[in-house]
Amino acid sequence: MRKLGKKQLTLHLHRDLKAVPAELARHRLALAGGGRELVYTYDTQAEHSDIPALLRDVNAAGLELKDLRTTQSSLEDIFVDLVRHGR
Repeated sequence: MRKLGKKQLTLHLHRDLKAVPAELARHRLALAGGGRELVYTYDTQAEHSDIPALLRDVNAAGLELKDLRTTQSSLEDIFVDLVRHGR
């Protein structure tokens, strides 16, 4: 489950974005929630996460956070993903 699962940090923003700012490109973020959320997917097995750097870069880009949330793949999510991709 650890190898196949993923963890996500969702940053809820005060204002809508049309695209991920160039300053944040290195973090490979996904834009969601109609432009109000930035989603960072990371490896829970890695020794260090890039979350502190991400938060510094978000601040440097002038984005204001409203809230943040973390989620982790459930066993059901992993199973559905395996079946969908025929593994």
